[in-house]
Amino acid sequence: MGEAGLAARSASEIELTYILDLWQRRCSLARVSRASMVHSLIEAYGLLQHMSVVKPRVATIEEMAKFHTDSYLEHLHKISQDGDNDDPQSGDFGLGYDCPVVEGIYDYAAAVGGATLTAAQCLLDKRGEVAINWAGGWHHAKKDEASGFCYVNDAVLGILKLREKYERVLYVDVDLHHGDGVEDAFSFTSKVMTVSLHKFSPGFFPGTGDLCDTGMGKGRWYAVNVPLDDGIKDDRYFHVFTSVMQEVQALFKPEAVVMQLGADTMAGDPMCSFNMTPVGVAQCLCHVLDWHLPTLLLGGGGYNLANTARCWTYLTGAVLRQTLASEIPDHEFFTEYGPDYSLEISPSCRPDRNETKQLDKVISTIKGNLKNVV
Repeated sequence: MGEAGLAARSASEIELTYILDLWQRRCSLARVSRASMVHSLIEAYGLLQHMSVVKPRVATIEEMAKFHTDSYLEHLHKISQDGDNDDPQSGDFGLGYDCPVVEGIYDYAAAVGGATLTAAQCLLDKRGEVAINWAGGWHHAKKDEASGFCYVNDAVLGILKLREKYERVLYVDVDLHHGDGVEDAFSFTSKVMTVSLHKFSPGFFPGTGDLCDTGMGKGRWYAVNVPLDDGIKDDRYFHVFTSVMQEVQALFKPEAVVMQLGADTMAGDPMCSFNMTPVGVAQCLCHVLDWHLPTLLLGGGGYNLANTARCWTYLTGAVLRQTLASEIPDHEFFTEYGPDYSLEISPSCRPDRNETKQLDKVISTIKGNLKNVV
């Protein structure tokens, strides 16, 4: 890309400091230290100077109620004030085992939702072509239910904000897990297309996202699911991704994009499923960025904290067309990147269980379904 193209591609990185300081005084969830590691590594590589850094605001209950029910938000707020794990109603709202009740959780969820809304507003205001909130991507939360460590579906809130201006918004999810909450939210509309590439196998959370799940009513054919098996690597993933996305872009003709970039697909993640590296995910991201549409980038899963920080830092560099040194710079979390202290993630020797014939069938079926898009 020439200098003019580089200048045109600016990114608005959502400032994480206030959210992190607020939350770390209240609990020690791994997700918070992960966000700190991501922000610190991005800063250590000097990427902040190439971006417009924007301090987010906290989402109001009225803003979150544009998707979530009043009863759910009111209950989350009530139990959040004292960390009440014994409220009998909590189970009805999905709060418990995988969505623990901790003091201040409502404030944190509102901060994450507000950060994504701030990023979306940056796009609406044309402050940049790309806006990033790596703390977001809570794609499992439902209208009236927390799910999969997700309390508020900031991805849905971001899409709804972009829909205030853009007629057709595309949601692309490359997290290891199916983006079920986002798909459910828009399953009946043709104005938002959801595309999710994810692991799909019996017993694997959330258990949805089969190839035949294509939306309902007016939204039929506007939900695209790409089920994958363990061990897939960069090259094969990129082939599947581009085969699907070229068709999506040509037929749906999106005006804006929201992309969830969960890093639990990385080699070395405790999920032990996909065998990806940041290079492969960056290729997929750049394929979407080459459409030159307003694009909102969100985080998601990622349970090897150092590898998640490596991945999202590399992707931030890819957005900015900055080449990053292999050696991790000295910074607050430097010791977490041992023993090699390298930015790269190497794939393991895990076998790829995706058969070419099956992947070709998935791609062919999806292309056939997309011909129904109008």
